[in-house]
Amino acid sequence: MPINRGKQRIEYLTDYVVFDLETTGTSCESDQVVEIAAIKVINGEIAEEFSTLVNPGRPIPYYASQVNGITDDMVADAPGFRMVLSEFLAFVGDLPLVGHNIHTFDLRFIYRDCMEFFGTIPQNDYVDSLTIARICLPDMKHRTLSDLAIHYGISANGAHRALADCRMNQAVYEKLGELMRNNPGLIKKCPRCGNTLVKRHGKFGAFWGCSGYPGCKYTQNI
Repeated sequence: MPINRGKQRIEYLTDYVVFDLETTGTSCESDQVVEIAAIKVINGEIAEEFSTLVNPGRPIPYYASQVNGITDDMVADAPGFRMVLSEFLAFVGDLPLVGHNIHTFDLRFIYRDCMEFFGTIPQNDYVDSLTIARICLPDMKHRTLSDLAIHYGISANGAHRALADCRMNQAVYEKLGELMRNNPGLIKKCPRCGNTLVKRHGKFGAFWGCSGYPGCKYTQNI
């Protein structure tokens, strides 16, 4: 039986939880979480923060520590991810999740470990700020979280630590939300199902395709 997942939403929301993971590497098949942080936002204002290191149950590779600064000594007395994940889910509740590149990275770790520990996955809708940045800022060559922060004059200090990235991401998402509100035609909607149209590239060039694919296969010429 297929497992239901939340829907990716390409829009600005006033109530959400922005989150970020630091891990032992980039593989959701073999790597583990070493830090998780989240910021709860209600009516566009920060309401609460959640942050903890995680003991991954394995040594942290040198290259990972070089990126995020997290070492084996720092996580030696930290809780395991099963306990932390339960606390994180309670913190999130039914609010939508926001994060940068979570569609292809962070959510895969969350889904994997929720399935392993609890036999199910959270069904929260989510917003990937990278997806929105690609639509709203098509002329930017690079759209890492730090790139977007610098673009908007937001401090990128502490990048690659979970809570610092959450704070950065929350500020960036608010800026992208302002851009969307001031340019209502920026986000194109599918006339068939109401989902967002995203730019895709096919055999004959670029076109608009429904983000609800394969459920909806609507396309539109650019």
